[in-house]
Parts: sequence; structure tokens; C-alpha cells
Amino acid sequence: MSAITINTTSEVNTVPMSAILVPVCEEEAAGMIRAAAAAGRRLQISGGNTRSGFGNRVEADAVLRSAAISGIVAYDPAEMVMTARAGTPVAEIEEILLENNQMLAFEPIDHRTVMGTEGEPTIGGVFATNASGPRRLLSGAARDSLLGIRFVNGQGEVIRAGGRVMKNVTGLDLVKLLAGSFGTLGFLTEVTFRVAPRPQTEQTLIVSGLLDEDAARAMALAMGLSVEVSGAAHLPDNVKGRFLNGRLPEGAATVLRLEGLSASVPVRAEKLTAALGRFGPISRIEADASAHLWHQIRDVLPYAGDSQKPLWRVSVAPGAGAALVLAFRQHAGVDAFYDWQGGLVWMRMEAEPDADLLRALIPRFGGGHATLMRASDALRASTPAFEPQPAPLAALSERVRQTLDPAGIFNPGKMGA
Repeated sequence: MSAITINTTSEVNTVPMSAILVPVCEEEAAGMIRAAAAAGRRLQISGGNTRSGFGNRVEADAVLRSAAISGIVAYDPAEMVMTARAGTPVAEIEEILLENNQMLAFEPIDHRTVMGTEGEPTIGGVFATNASGPRRLLSGAARDSLLGIRFVNGQGEVIRAGGRVMKNVTGLDLVKLLAGSFGTLGFLTEVTFRVAPRPQTEQTLIVSGLLDEDAARAMALAMGLSVEVSGAAHLPDNVKGRFLNGRLPEGAATVLRLEGLSASVPVRAEKLTAALGRFGPISRIEADASAHLWHQIRDVLPYAGDSQKPLWRVSVAPGAGAALVLAFRQHAGVDAFYDWQGGLVWMRMEAEPDADLLRALIPRFGGGHATLMRASDALRASTPAFEPQPAPLAALSERVRQTLDPAGIFNPGKMGA
């Protein structure tokens, strides 16, 4: 059957094979989910469909999209808290925040660059994937800004958790559980989250010519200073030329961002320059170029497009990223750069994902996890997308899923379950 769109306000009694379901409100979504559960139909959960390549392939009978459940419900700039429906475009939210000199502190990545997808990223999709950018070092991840949610569970029940304050009531912290669950636990319909003041200006210091391991030491020193570094990344020489149209100084670039008041940033930059001078030549780029550079780092510009070369997102301890990549290169071809003080490694493979090797190496370097962000359909079908998966954590995740989605209708197989 060809794809269809259902967006009426009446209860849906059947879910056609290969349907695209686009409810316009929470009540309609709940009805569609109840109908799917009753019919034993599986649902692929989607927002703007810009992250469609994440995780293992989902074998579902229909797609349930939140894109039409859209709009800002409440926003008081003085409180720095916003409530928005899950399908609200991120661009719409950022535009309103900009008008009030505010921003999303966690700087969400736009995955269209590396996924080769189209459409509009939604705020529900941001929190469902815990999409966090370079400022996570200073401001935390997306889930740390999330205060409250409304969602529909696998039985079609509407559930509210959290609220416009940070403290949750007793019981499971459903707010944090749904953030980063990739649509496997519930269908988000509304999110309440903190926003932050927008800095007056920013500068980026560039230490040139460092090897990966020396860059890790320089970034560790910078993060230990009282200068509030809000971004710390290392761009090896083989990827550095892909940023800012090749206008960064010669050699590998270790980049450190300072944000804040116009009077404060230059003073902090001088302190940071003095501390890092022994590592190598230091230069600076000012506000507009700095912002552009960090957008490119956030969106993983060097690995843009619809390339079928596998791309891993690896999260380890900040000092372990460079050592892990060095060990990996002894066995496989890999291109890499580092964010989050070296703790977030973007690794593009030359051929196979080499998931077995990655699974073996991560514990050797202090533990962590990896997500296969991009690969061919054949490789996605045969390669676990989330590595490694400790048995206790997998068992806990399964118990939570059984509580919220007992029939397993949401994104079956997305996280390897």
C-alpha cells in the first residue's frame, strides 16, 4: 500500500500498512496509538525526520510523526522557561529566543549535515535524541535543560511528568528517561525547558600545530582555569582545512571558545593566552567568525553530505579520545576530530564500521559509548548501532520499556532491542 497521511481529529480504528500518520493534537495521537496497540501494529516515531538514519533499522507498519503538533505554549523571558509542543521547529524557537537575547544553552546539533536529510528539526526530536553541541562542557546536555514533558505511552495514555521547576516528584524520573530514548519509550507531545541569556560577544583562541595527545593536555589545562571556556575542540591537520573555508592558521587547530560580556571576554582571553603559550603559536578569531566556526564543529561539517562511509559518534573521558583513535588506527582506516575537550570523537571510517574492534577498545580506555550515526542500509542492518551495551543497563532499559510500552510498538529494534 502506498504511503498515506491521516490527520483528522477522529479516533483511528485501523493503522494501514506503510501509513504515515500525522496527528494534529495530543488527543488524536493518543487515539492513533491506542488503535495501533489494539491491532498489534508497530510504529516508527518521527518528528521532522531529519535524524532518520539514527540507530538500527526500524521495521514498522506505520510512521507516526509529531510535526503537526506544533506551537509555543508558554514563554516568559523573565523566567527563562519555555513550553512548546514537540513538533515545533527548532528554528522557530531560536528566532523567538533571539528576539529576547536568549538561546538554547545546550546548542543542539543539526543532524541534516551528516545524515544527508531534509525537513525541519523539531524541539521534540532534539530532546528525544538528547542532541547537544559544543557548549555541553559548560551548560550541560539537552536533558539537563529539560524540566517537564507530556507524552503518550504505548497504551495510548497521556502522561505528564515534571513541570516548570527543576525538582521532580517521587518515583521514576520520566523526564530524564524520555530524553535520549530515541522514541522507544513514548511519543513526546510537549516539552518544558530552561533557556539561557545570549552572550554579548565571543572569541576563539587557536593553538596551532599540536599533536592529538598534546592538544588533550592543552584543553585540560584550559578547562581547569577560571576563564569559563565554553567550547574546547581539536581539529587535526587532515580535517582542519574543511573549516572556515580553509582560513584557519597552518597546522592542526586546537580551538577554545570564550563567551560573555564584552568587557570580560578580552581579559579572560589574555589569561588563557598566557597559560597556553608554551604549547605553541596562538591566534584569535572574533565574534562572527568564531560563531561560524563553532556552528561547523557542532554540525560535523567535515563529514557532511550523504556519504555512505560509516560515521561513529564516540563519547569517552576527555583524556581518552586521542588514545582511542590512535589504537583504532593500528587496525583500521579512520578520520577523526574531537569536541568536548577530546571526550566526543567523531570518527569516519574508510570502509567497515569495525564495531567489534570499537566494542573491545572502549573499556580499555575507561569506558564510554558509541553511536553509529551513518552507514549504508546493509551495514545498519548488520551492525549494532549503540556500542557497547552492558547487560545490567540493557536489562534496566528493557524493564522501563515494558512498563511504558508493554507491547513494544514504538520504534522496535531502534536501539538494538
